[in-house]
Amino acid sequence: MISKNLYSFIKKLARESGDIIRSYFRQGVEIELKKDHSPVTVADKRAEEHMRKLIMKIYPDHGILGEEFGWMNENAEFQWVLDPIDGTKSFICGVPLFGTLIALLRKGQPVLGALNLPILKELLIGDNNQTRLNGKPVVCRQRYTLEEAVLLTTDHTAFIKYENEKRFDDLVNEVGMYRTWGDCYGYYLLASGYADIMIDPIMYPWDILALIPIIRGAGGIITDHKGNDPVTGNSIIAASRTLHSTVVHYLNS
Repeated sequence: MISKNLYSFIKKLARESGDIIRSYFRQGVEIELKKDHSPVTVADKRAEEHMRKLIMKIYPDHGILGEEFGWMNENAEFQWVLDPIDGTKSFICGVPLFGTLIALLRKGQPVLGALNLPILKELLIGDNNQTRLNGKPVVCRQRYTLEEAVLLTTDHTAFIKYENEKRFDDLVNEVGMYRTWGDCYGYYLLASGYADIMIDPIMYPWDILALIPIIRGAGGIITDHKGNDPVTGNSIIAASRTLHSTVVHYLNS
């Protein structure tokens, strides 16, 4: 059972980090490249720094893992996992379809997740049992055939590097619509009933963990690429209950 205080606090983290990010959006910020050659900006860093300060002030015994600044208090019972800007490439290109991901774990399991789209002012919060969008319950829609389904991914070329491109192309040819409305925005569309399948062949803990209670709370299924526990995975297949097993079969048969 998640306390009202934690719900209020995750909203505060989302709201205040969103305020910081909006102040830098389309302002010509300098782009740095990290060791893995992925981009980062002052908006990413300032947003994560602010969230970390808030957590340390209110919950000093909790742990924190952030994409930009790593671990603090790694062995704590409660741990916050932060991705200040999921979709930095969209952010630096002036595309508003990026978001902030915030997860709360207890004993290694995600119990609360927030997905905030600061430019669109849309906030999803899920607790594995229910997911709300700006306070109103949302659910994954039910499509019963691939021909009806909308399939999303972040980057088609990632399947060349990390998974079987041929199998993914076969799946693309079966679905009703395929688009690259990706990063956390794709999972937002799935949880709120506007898409049916979201797949990413390579992910990190800060990309994954907030999504788990959100997708589950909306009635969907989320696993790694093989259909296993996403908490320990490095890839994601998220879909409605009616399609998830079909998608796993297509990508692994």
